[in-house]
Order: sequence, then C-alpha cells, then structure tokens
Amino acid sequence: MAVEVGAQAPDFALRTQHGEQVTLSEFRGERNVVLLFYPFAFTGVCTGELRALRDELPKFVNDDVQLLAVSNDSPFSLRVFAEQEGLEFPLLSDFWPHGETSRAYGVFDEEKGCAVRGTFVIDREGVVRWTVVNGLPDARDLNDYVKALAEL
Repeated sequence: MAVEVGAQAPDFALRTQHGEQVTLSEFRGERNVVLLFYPFAFTGVCTGELRALRDELPKFVNDDVQLLAVSNDSPFSLRVFAEQEGLEFPLLSDFWPHGETSRAYGVFDEEKGCAVRGTFVIDREGVVRWTVVNGLPDARDLNDYVKALAEL
C-alpha cells in the first residue's frame, strides 16, 4: 500500500546517475519535492514521461521545487539514459538494496522486480500532500503534478 496523503514521507539516501548521494531530508525546510518512481530506464512509457518532464523542467526544478526520479536501475545505466535523453535532473538508483525505497513508499512490484508508476508531492516539512499510483503500462499526466504544486 502506497504512502498516503498526510503521512510523513519516508527518508532515503540514494545515488544519482553521477554517483552523488541524495537524501529526502536535505530538502526539508528548503523546497517541495516531486518524487517520481518509474519502472525502468530505456522503456517506452518511462522515456516518454521523463522527456515530458525534461521539456517542462522549470516547473519542476526551481527555487521552490526539486524533481527526483527513482528507478530500480543501476546508477551506471541511469547515467547513459540521462545522457542519451538530455535529462538534467537527478535520476536516483534504488538498485541496492534492491527496491528498498520503492518498498518504503509502497510502490514496489514484487513479481516484476521494479517500481510501479508512483508519484508523491512532498511539502517542505516532509509531508506527502498529493499522490498518484499507476500500473506499469499507464503513463501519468504531469499537469496533475503542476496543479498539486500550485496548491502548496
């Protein structure tokens, strides 16, 4: 079951595609966070979703908001994926321990071994203010994130 609106968002420490460690708590008191889980790099729906975010990046990475995209891919594959697609926001690797953060947010599919499409808008205090969880084949609408951020 996914983390619900009103709950404290579980903290995590994950590596980016460049090997840098990122924690959710480092944004506390500073910025709202859009935390987006996606199944795998290089797949059709995931690539389309991340390209859409790339094309609207100022709405998701600015003085008020930080976008963090999490998959269960290794940091090495995420680096190639980011370079290929021109993704200049953090792609976080939940590779090892495999799916630990995805499980903490309730979006890990044990049968497939990957995260489903879960998105969490987290306020500056670390509280989940909006969420949506879609199945593997179902793309999300980034305009929903924009609306949720406007309500913070």
